[in-house]
Amino acid sequence: MAVEILRVPVLSDNYVWLMHDPESGETVVVDPAVADPVLAAADAKGWTISQIWNTHWHGDHIGGNAAIKAATGCTITGPAAEAGKIPTLDRTVREGDVVHIGGVAATVIDVPAHTAGHIAFHLPSEDVVFVGDTLFAMGCGRLFEGTAAQMFDNMRRLAQLPPETRVYCAHEYTQSNGRYALVAEPGNDALVARMRDVDAARAAGMATVPTTIALERATNPFMRATDVAELAARRAVKDSFRG
Repeated sequence: MAVEILRVPVLSDNYVWLMHDPESGETVVVDPAVADPVLAAADAKGWTISQIWNTHWHGDHIGGNAAIKAATGCTITGPAAEAGKIPTLDRTVREGDVVHIGGVAATVIDVPAHTAGHIAFHLPSEDVVFVGDTLFAMGCGRLFEGTAAQMFDNMRRLAQLPPETRVYCAHEYTQSNGRYALVAEPGNDALVARMRDVDAARAAGMATVPTTIALERATNPFMRATDVAELAARRAVKDSFRG
C-alpha cells in the first residue's frame, strides 16, 4: 500500500480521513467536518495538507474546508453537481474524472441518493474507496435527495469492486446498523458472527471502520437487497428503527 490513512474522530460519530503519500509528501483530507482536530492530527504526523476531497455538501463533511484552506493553502475538490452548495471548491469532478495524491490515482464514481450529487473516490491501486455517506458498515445513507432506485444502483456498483477493497465511510454507525441488520436478516450466520466482533470492539472503545466490500456483501442488508423494492422497504424501516 503506497499511501498511509489516518482516522480522525470528530463531533459525535464522524470520521475525517487523512491520506498521506510518503513519496510525494502530499496529504489529502477527505470530508473535514471541522478544522482544528484535523490540522492537529496532520501536524502530529509532520504532514502538510495539500488537498481536500469532498464527497458531498453536508456541513459535517465540508465544515472544516475554509479554515483548513486558510491554514494550508490546500486545493479543494468536490462534486460538480453540488458546486453551488460548496463555495470553497477549487475543482469540480464527476463520474470518470481522475484525481491524484502524488502518483496515486483516484477515480470518481457518481453515487447520488443521500444527496443529489454525491460522489465516491476509488483508488484501485490501493484497494481503497472513500464513500462518504453512501455505504456504511452494514448500512447505507438516508435518501435525503435521491431515490431507492439510485441507492440500489450504488450498492450494485460498489459491490462489484474487488472484495478486498477497504471501505472508508464517514460515520461510526456500525453497531446501530448491525442491530437493524439482524432484524432484516435474522438467519444470516455471517452477520451474527460479525455483530459479536462489533459489539466487542465498541465495548473496548475501538473503531469498526474501515470495512471491506467482502464484509458488506456478506452482511449488509442494503447491499444484499435483491431489488429496488426490497431496498426501499428496508430503508423505510431503518429510518424509524430504534432497536
